[in-house]
Amino acid sequence: MFHRGEHKFVISVLPVEIHTQRLVLRQPSVSDAEPIFNGYAQDAQVTHFLMWRPNQSLAETVQFISQCIESWSSGQCRPYAISETRDATIPIGMIEARRTAHGLDLGYVLRRSLWGRGLMAEAIRALSDAALSDPSIYRVQAFCDIENAASARALEKAGFLREAQMARYAVLPNIGPDPRTCYLYAKCK
Repeated sequence: MFHRGEHKFVISVLPVEIHTQRLVLRQPSVSDAEPIFNGYAQDAQVTHFLMWRPNQSLAETVQFISQCIESWSSGQCRPYAISETRDATIPIGMIEARRTAHGLDLGYVLRRSLWGRGLMAEAIRALSDAALSDPSIYRVQAFCDIENAASARALEKAGFLREAQMARYAVLPNIGPDPRTCYLYAKCK
């Protein structure tokens, strides 16, 4: 579900679980596939500004979860399932951290029925704070399409600053084949 390019750095500094007042960020499991597929992976509105198309089948989501589990094992990245504390077994979204030379890149998605409640900002803040508490991490960054006001707002609520506008930066296949202009946000120590 998230873009998986070449990974040069291994992530070993992030905790296995992160708890906030309302959320649990945890390692995904095979049992997450069905609630992810039914909850948001096939939702064209949720995937509109993302780098992947809506899943067409549960099998596609199962394959994605298998890749997430392998990523945890290899240390290439840390895709966390996001659940509400009241039922940590049901994923409502995901947030993934990919290592860079001195920091992390984030990607994230949340079930549409929960938009506008500050949950993604809470997850972004928790993961970035955990990362920045490690001496080897100096920067956590994320980008979003310039038309994705909700994502920009979540990053700003999480304490990220807009650093740049990057022309022709990312292809968002649900919008079209051409690279789109994006904002770059970061939180540094």
